[in-house]
Amino acid sequence: MMKRLTGILLTALAFGPAHAATDAQLVQPRVLVIDPSLGAAQAQASVLAARRYGSFWDNGEEALARAALAPDFIDRTLPPGRAQGVEGPLAASKFVRAAVPDMRADIEQMIVTGDRVVVHLHFHGHFTGRFKDVQGKGQAVDFIATDIYRIGNGRITDNWHLEDNLAFLQQLGVIGG
Repeated sequence: MMKRLTGILLTALAFGPAHAATDAQLVQPRVLVIDPSLGAAQAQASVLAARRYGSFWDNGEEALARAALAPDFIDRTLPPGRAQGVEGPLAASKFVRAAVPDMRADIEQMIVTGDRVVVHLHFHGHFTGRFKDVQGKGQAVDFIATDIYRIGNGRITDNWHLEDNLAFLQQLGVIGG
C-alpha cells in the first residue's frame, strides 16, 4: 500500500500542478460516449487529455493546455496568422479573452474511439473588452465549436477544429448579422 501511494505521489510531482488537478477541477462533459472496445487505460487517458484542453478553454490556464497538448502538437486547421504548435492555442485564448474576459467553455459532448476524441464545445460570456478596433458593451457571446483530437501517449497530438466564427463576430458587432 505504501509503495502504491509513493508511486502516485511521485507521478503527481513529476507531472506538476496541471497534471495533479483533481477530476472535480476539470470541465466535465455533459454527455460522454466511449467505444467499449477501447482499453480502460487508453479511454481514461484520452478523456483526461480532452478534459484538460476543454478546461484550458474554460478558464485560460496555460498549464492545462501544456498538459493536454503534446510538445509536437499540430493544428490541422490552422487559421491564418496563428502560430503552429502549442503556442497557437495559447495566443488564441489570450486574444479571445481580451475581448471576452469572462469566457467559459462547456463540453456538451465527448465521443472517444480509437485514437480520436470528438468534442462539442459551447462558449459563452460577455464582450466587455476589445476586439481589434471594437470596444465591447457587455453584449452576450454564445457560440459553438467542434474539435477532433488525435491522442498519442495521453496527449493531444493533432487537432481539427471548426468554430462558429460567424456567430461570434456578429455577436461582437464586428460584422452585420
